[in-house]
Amino acid sequence: MTDRITGSGTDPFGDNDVANIAIIGSGPSGCYIADMLAKKVPGAQVDIYDRLPTPFGLVRAGVAPDHQGTKNIVRQFERAFQRDNVRFVGNVQIGTDISYQELKDNYDIVAITTGASQDRNLGIPGQELTGVYGSGAFAAWYNGHPDQVDLNPQLNGKGIAIIGNGNVALDIARILAKTTEEMDTADITAEALNTIASSPVEDIYLIGRRGPLEASFTNMELSELAGLKRCVTLANADQIPTEIPEGFDPMAARTAEANLETLRGYAGNDQQDKPVRLHILFCASPTEILATDGSVSGLRLEKNTLVDGRAVSSGETVDLDVQTVISAIGYHSTPIEGVPFDEERGILRNEDGMIETGVYTAGWCKRGPQGVIPANRADAMAVGKRIIADLDANPATGEKTGFAATSALLDTRNVRTVSYEDWQKINQAEIDRTEGDKPREKFNRVEEMLALLD
Repeated sequence: MTDRITGSGTDPFGDNDVANIAIIGSGPSGCYIADMLAKKVPGAQVDIYDRLPTPFGLVRAGVAPDHQGTKNIVRQFERAFQRDNVRFVGNVQIGTDISYQELKDNYDIVAITTGASQDRNLGIPGQELTGVYGSGAFAAWYNGHPDQVDLNPQLNGKGIAIIGNGNVALDIARILAKTTEEMDTADITAEALNTIASSPVEDIYLIGRRGPLEASFTNMELSELAGLKRCVTLANADQIPTEIPEGFDPMAARTAEANLETLRGYAGNDQQDKPVRLHILFCASPTEILATDGSVSGLRLEKNTLVDGRAVSSGETVDLDVQTVISAIGYHSTPIEGVPFDEERGILRNEDGMIETGVYTAGWCKRGPQGVIPANRADAMAVGKRIIADLDANPATGEKTGFAATSALLDTRNVRTVSYEDWQKINQAEIDRTEGDKPREKFNRVEEMLALLD
């Protein structure tokens, strides 16, 4: 058996000093950077910290549970964790269990890849009502993220409004519209599946403030709505342009034309075909969430006109009869004590991925919540190359001992760290407790996961 590198400050494969590298966050960006540095930096020891006992970030808890093909990217990340010079350190909260300064003191390089998981507020009256949820929180709930285990969303009405025209909004609409049988192979939690299945919903509204040409969803996700068993997807033909306008970005034109063609098909559907209706509405902005006894009873929309691609209010309003509102209008990162933060943009303050000497960032906490996993890979690779260049110019001296120092601090604070081997026990337990074609039944409470390891 190969001995694991302990990060002691010496290189077991030669005379080079070990470069002790801490990655904060085990989602796609963190895994891509870790794998690159583990392969490319001589004598590197890469420690990937995560506040949860589970790795893979939003691949596990953000990607739609019925998109198992997308979630299979974890197989690539697993290979990174299995490298002798990569260590998973789960169940450690940076800024609480160990400070940012302590990481800098004990690692040659720190890379922060914590993503952007906090929902942006709608900023309209009624956003605090029972029955209003952010898409990040809602998706985390049905994906079994411990942060949202007690969300208990209100889905007991006939109308649900989803505000946003991106893929996350489509994901939520699709999952709310699917039957239990259609979710057979999804890793949605049993609690969420039962809650959605028992919902009396009849009308789901997907609302965008601009038009089809400005929507950010992709055609693959939009087209998935065509095959739903109990739900018919509807669009208003009057809101669908007959052609792509001159001067439209050529790269975006192909996707836009495919979306228009799909929407034209939805515009021809009969709303009586199925018991649930999914209405795709464009050029409408929410202005107020209406209430009865502290809970959502409706959503007021203001109709817009488009001027040079901008949404301009027409002054005309319409009220939707809904009892649940889910906003999918974007996210911001969570500040870490001591790390410079751009409040306006909701990201870690950085210049091309560098926060300060020896500290870097990548992914959504670097540039905002834009792009899917391949885009994060490109960004992570660029930051990884910068780290390698900086290490070439200023090699590690061997003075910083990495995990040898931080593990001692965590021990004194009674923090129960979770190794990759520990995670494999949790993983197997989730697989073992499921039935049928479902890939796993997740544990969604940290204490349940840790109890498996005692």
